[in-house]
Amino acid sequence: MTQSFSELSLSPAIEKAVAEMGYATMTPIQAQAIPVVLQGRDVMGAAQTGTGKTAAFTLPLLQRMLKHENASTSPARHPVRALVLLPTRELADQVAEQVKLYSKYTNLRSTVVFGGMDMKPQTAELKKGVEVLVATPGRLLDHIEAKNCVLNQVEYVVLDEADRMLDIGFLPDLQRILSYLPKQRTTLLFSATFSPEIKRLANSYLQDPVTIEVARSNATASTVEQHLYRVEDDDKRGVLKQILRERGIKQAFVFVNSKLGCARLARSLEREGLNTAALHGDKSQDERLKALEAFKTGAVDLLVCTDVAARGLDIKDVPAVFNFDIPFNAEDYVHRIGRTGRAGASGLAVSFVSGRDTRLIGDLEKLLGKKLELEALEFEADRRPAGRFNDGQRAWQQADGQDLERRAIRESRESRSSRESRADQRPARAPRAPADPLFDKPYEPSVASDAPPSWEVSQRPASRSASPNIKTRRKVPALFKSAPAPAQES
Repeated sequence: MTQSFSELSLSPAIEKAVAEMGYATMTPIQAQAIPVVLQGRDVMGAAQTGTGKTAAFTLPLLQRMLKHENASTSPARHPVRALVLLPTRELADQVAEQVKLYSKYTNLRSTVVFGGMDMKPQTAELKKGVEVLVATPGRLLDHIEAKNCVLNQVEYVVLDEADRMLDIGFLPDLQRILSYLPKQRTTLLFSATFSPEIKRLANSYLQDPVTIEVARSNATASTVEQHLYRVEDDDKRGVLKQILRERGIKQAFVFVNSKLGCARLARSLEREGLNTAALHGDKSQDERLKALEAFKTGAVDLLVCTDVAARGLDIKDVPAVFNFDIPFNAEDYVHRIGRTGRAGASGLAVSFVSGRDTRLIGDLEKLLGKKLELEALEFEADRRPAGRFNDGQRAWQQADGQDLERRAIRESRESRSSRESRADQRPARAPRAPADPLFDKPYEPSVASDAPPSWEVSQRPASRSASPNIKTRRKVPALFKSAPAPAQES
């Protein structure tokens, strides 16, 4: 099996770029996938996260597309020939950067399009012509509908983190995108995990694929030291600070399950003096990219994030990952802890397990196929000890029995004196005005209750000539006045 990049017979331009990036020996997924892709076969590759899947599909695709390389400035000479689809914006931006580095000494063009950004700069890049297009499904459909890109000459399609894209509902978008592509093409699927359902769906996209699995499905990297501590929810933040202090950890990912919890935890850690940034879906794309770049450069020590950062992000030398919350999806645990211990380096993964996480731990044990042992941790609670009081001089003093008694007496006196002083400061009330007897007098009706209504009382005395046997017409109140009769024309 090929183990060195020099044995692949890559072009001098690509070999030079690979050497500058410090690549010498291939990882297992690269050693098995690159020769197969160079032959033009479809590939279904499963490997642990952080094992170099990006180079496994990018290098052979660039090598095969060198036959189309040209220095023409005409956009028509640079149609899209390779399409790389990814689930998240951060991962798309990262893969696009890697493609540019691998192809820097060639005339092959590449660009990236993803949501959360203005479409105009992306449209301008697409109009210039690109051979390699890296995109998220939603934004790519926007450009297709706007007729900013044509995909009828695509020869290679890569679905990176394919299981994630299908899990989060991108299947309809993928089907629409694939309908715009030629039927004769090479399709590559790479992911850290493959469920049986995802394999069945993927088989409809691939033609006679070569399945490559360099590690047991859903396995975690052996270079990562894993610890699961039983911690109550109220103590998690204190335990996190304690582990950071005891182990001397300078930089780490901190994963939470919700966007609101991510923002709150980041603000809380920032108030406690830790250099922290938040990364979640409610952040604008510019804020997300700035937080990620600050973490890469070391300007930020703790990156508190949701699972938007769990997949594929390649940040070297991150010593630790903290699962502040156990993930709802067990497979996300594999991706989270894969942010450390990358490229053979050692790493630390710490998970906090509370009493309500029993079902989630059961799902995780089923996925990993082994029993997980929960460890006890001696937590130095940062609380006010009993029998101590603040003397008002910004220092806590130890109190004996007499001190506590004197303190209680002093507080009682102070509270009594404060109540008396407040009573003295109250303004005197104005004398009450004499009561009006008219308002105190009970209600007396002015008309007897058995008296007839006023409209039945005749305004004129009854005529004496009327017979006593003739009853007068009873009058009723009228809501509307009758309209006057129209005058007759003579």
